[in-house]
Amino acid sequence: MNKHKAFSAIQFPEFRNFLLGRFSFIMALRMLGTLVGWWVFELTHEPFAIGLIGLSEVIPALSLALYAGHVIDISEKRKLMLIGVAFYFLAVLALIALSSKVSFAMFSTHIVVFCIYIIIFLTGILRSFVSPVFNTILPTTVPKEVLQNAITWNQGCWLSASVIGHAGAGFLIAGFGNTGALIVVAVLAALGFCLLFSLPKKPALNLSTEKKTWESVKEGLHFVFKTKELLCALSLDLFAVFFGGAVAMIPVFAQDILHCGPVGYGWLNAASDIGSVTIIITLTFFPINGAQGRKLMYAIAGFGICIITFALSKIFWLSFAALVISGLLDGISVVIRGTILQLKTPDNMRGRVMSVNSMFINSSNEFGQFESGVAAKLLGVIPSVVFGGCMTLLVVTTTWFKAPSLKEMEY
Repeated sequence: MNKHKAFSAIQFPEFRNFLLGRFSFIMALRMLGTLVGWWVFELTHEPFAIGLIGLSEVIPALSLALYAGHVIDISEKRKLMLIGVAFYFLAVLALIALSSKVSFAMFSTHIVVFCIYIIIFLTGILRSFVSPVFNTILPTTVPKEVLQNAITWNQGCWLSASVIGHAGAGFLIAGFGNTGALIVVAVLAALGFCLLFSLPKKPALNLSTEKKTWESVKEGLHFVFKTKELLCALSLDLFAVFFGGAVAMIPVFAQDILHCGPVGYGWLNAASDIGSVTIIITLTFFPINGAQGRKLMYAIAGFGICIITFALSKIFWLSFAALVISGLLDGISVVIRGTILQLKTPDNMRGRVMSVNSMFINSSNEFGQFESGVAAKLLGVIPSVVFGGCMTLLVVTTTWFKAPSLKEMEY
């Protein structure tokens, strides 16, 4: 791809504003996720307590996902997005208050941890709307002929924000404590709101508000389940990340196994995203051409091997390298899956289809975090992560033989 084509989406001002606003907001979210994991383990010293963070967020996110898709399709999307970002900002303010010395003087540690779970539960409600609405707005910011390039830039933006958010949180915790880090998160969320406010209105497209909610929801589900390549790709990602997600246990590895402190914790959290950003930049100039289905499976198998390596490592830099390579491979998966999702989804169904996609993502990430906490409690931390990596390899092997349409998929 020549330079002009690689930067074709960036030439549109609306897309640039969307990208910058999302970058700021995602960086805030990633900082918040990193900080809360460290904070809860610091208060409890229980790996299972980290797993409960994921469960607290995924229950409302999954419960409301299908309804959220219907609401997104019949709503003015910019307004819905801004409301979600504003409420995230308020949730961060609540956490700032909870992290203060006054709160710890008034409440026991158990009550503080319980309140953290409640706030994360509320952000799960917001996430069911905010995550898919971003994806429905993306294709409206550029012409269709440059959409694939815009998707690649969008993924690169998301992953870059994740790297800075994860690593930056570790430095902020080390330098300013939990409260100082949360204040930075609040500022970033507010900045994201201001940048996204400049976008034009995004009204519903050709969906009657008189259609019954359940009929509308079933339409979105039916589309995903009849589009076999999309369903198989989402399912493979769901189970691979569900079993293979080592990120949830990184606070335990950082504090009790690698002994690298909050700064090292931040870098370990950022490692997989560093790998993903590297591959996203590469794919911007050299897109994946042909045999995308096979390459997707190879990438996820390699991801499982990296997770096993991370689990067995006692050396910080080896652990970091394993996570970076896992991010490289996961980035390939993200680009292939994201491109299929955007190219195959009609405009008037984007809210519902993106919400189904959000359900798969929430299931894999947050339920995966809970699964990691339960497995760590039952098996121990290191055996639980090894088990997760082995299960990822088993899922890929099974999919290779049972889903030939995905294996042969090309776009």
